[in-house]
Amino acid sequence: MTACGGGSSATAVPPVNVTPPTPVTPTVPAMPAGGKPAGWKQVWADEFDQDGLPDASKWDYDTSRNQAGWFNNERQYYSRDRLENARVSNGKLIISALKEKLTNAADYGGQSYTSARLLTRGKASWTYGFFEIRAKFSCGLGTWPAIWMLGTKGVWPDDGEIDIMEHVGKDKGQILGSAYSAAYNWNVGTGNTKKTTVSDACDAFHNYQLRWDQDQLVIGVDDKYYFQFVNPKDNDYRKWPFSNPQYLLLNLAIGGDLGGPVDDSIFPAQMEIDYVRIYQP
Repeated sequence: MTACGGGSSATAVPPVNVTPPTPVTPTVPAMPAGGKPAGWKQVWADEFDQDGLPDASKWDYDTSRNQAGWFNNERQYYSRDRLENARVSNGKLIISALKEKLTNAADYGGQSYTSARLLTRGKASWTYGFFEIRAKFSCGLGTWPAIWMLGTKGVWPDDGEIDIMEHVGKDKGQILGSAYSAAYNWNVGTGNTKKTTVSDACDAFHNYQLRWDQDQLVIGVDDKYYFQFVNPKDNDYRKWPFSNPQYLLLNLAIGGDLGGPVDDSIFPAQMEIDYVRIYQP
């Protein structure tokens, strides 16, 4: 402190050596135990127990890019309300990709394949939870089934993407889990993906799982997590947009940047979903 006024002066105080605090590195939370967390209750589900088209109170169809062409250079046309591409039968949702051209469709974009892309957008969305989807799928060359989530705000990648399961036929048995945001995505060279092997993914049903809370999101198969993405808690939305609602998507894409070349002898190709179950505390 400096003395004010004249006629006197303050006695000098020797400086005190202060050691600056050591920066604290945020603690990475431990990977949680697999399976549904104890005490969490089911808040949404589809058991696919009514034959016919998927339940319209729970699922919509994404057909928005049929005429312009789908992202990632994918080669399918996604139909709406068409049993040939999405139907419930014998307790399962079956998404089928076919080699055909729907030239009479008003939004036909020249595609040689049809499939379906179901989503809960506008019907249900969630912030945090345990998500379990029991599924199996064809492994033909060119298939690209996915179980994933997108932010309801609608801007990609800013509002986040969570890939609970992706598989491509050219890498049979390799399951991908990912989390993308504005700071972490392939467009800026910071893809955030890990792989695990499920050797019989095309022959047997498995439980594909996401546990997501305010601290982290983890992705796994059959109660064993292999992917972890931690909230840095620095209030940077570009890194962690996952404090906001996301909706669920189920689709079977054909070809594209990840799906690769297509073997036309594989059709029809299918993705089967036994159930979707979502739990929260």
